[in-house]
Amino acid sequence: MADAQEPRRRLDAAADAIVEGWLAYRTDAVSQAELAAVMASVTNEVGVALAGRGGEESREASTPLERKLLVGLRREVLAQCLTADRTTATDTVQILSAIEVVSQQFDPAWSDHFQDRLTGPSGLDLVVEVAHDLRSPLTSILFLAETMLRGRSGPLTLLQERQLGLVYSAAFGLNAVASDVIELVRGGDRLVGRDAIAFSVRDVLESVNDIVLPIAEEKELKLTMQGPERDLRIGHPGALNRVLLNLTTNALKFTSEGGVEVSLVEFPEDPARLRCTVRDSGRGIPEAAMPMLFEPFRRRQQAGDYAFSGSGLGLSICRKLVEAMGSSLTVETVLGQGTTFAFELPLQIAPSGEDHDASR
Repeated sequence: MADAQEPRRRLDAAADAIVEGWLAYRTDAVSQAELAAVMASVTNEVGVALAGRGGEESREASTPLERKLLVGLRREVLAQCLTADRTTATDTVQILSAIEVVSQQFDPAWSDHFQDRLTGPSGLDLVVEVAHDLRSPLTSILFLAETMLRGRSGPLTLLQERQLGLVYSAAFGLNAVASDVIELVRGGDRLVGRDAIAFSVRDVLESVNDIVLPIAEEKELKLTMQGPERDLRIGHPGALNRVLLNLTTNALKFTSEGGVEVSLVEFPEDPARLRCTVRDSGRGIPEAAMPMLFEPFRRRQQAGDYAFSGSGLGLSICRKLVEAMGSSLTVETVLGQGTTFAFELPLQIAPSGEDHDASR
């Protein structure tokens, strides 16, 4: 009788060890008591399977913590096998088999639950929650990278500055994607502020340049920024910055030789109107990709196809932003020669401040 109870005792010992070291799970459990309660539930299900009564009952969806605890149980049982004097290979196999039974019960349930949430009324809320969860750590990465780039953590070598610049650019891009997801789900009503303000076009271009320059340098591409003769304008600098940043990042992504040129130039007959272009010397966009180019969440026809991003959100957001600013986004492309995205913006010249040439 004692031998029959040994696997269960070993299972309980493994569970106790996990609860004792609960800090390893503090991102999923707010206290040791909470972890102990969930651990007891998971251990009970494994115990039922261990007794040969599992695998038939259906269960509700598992949680991330439950699945992590199953992994922890498996690891702890294997560790016991290596260190305990009284363990046997047979006991270990029985426990691991029971854990596997429960694991198989957990995974389909979680998958079904996740699918139900995505397709149900709360699906959009789930997407926003995930995007917010992504944006928080990315914001921290951006802050730390910027702090180091400014030398507040000590001097950096040129190589370290270059590497940190790439880290910053990548994190900024991911943060922008998360923000785009949130705005798109909410309908894009807040993509552009209601009131136009006075701003410097040169400042917008410098901001974009600072973020994407490490990418251009890493690929040995020429990056050119050109602003209008009259720098101070009235408009929506935040929206303009996001469009130019997204388009420039994409242009650099699909360009291997030559360079990328960003220009905002006045119309000779109407200085209050700017033509904004992002031109690259990249591979161009295949004709088959053009009809769905501005569609969000589009699917690629095959691996390697041209796509602004895996989800297609980038260009969709750019188009919404440009339209919200009173224009439309157009594209011209030639395979093997490059692509140009363009739009025209009514940006009144600010009544105060000194005009200056923003060309660079």
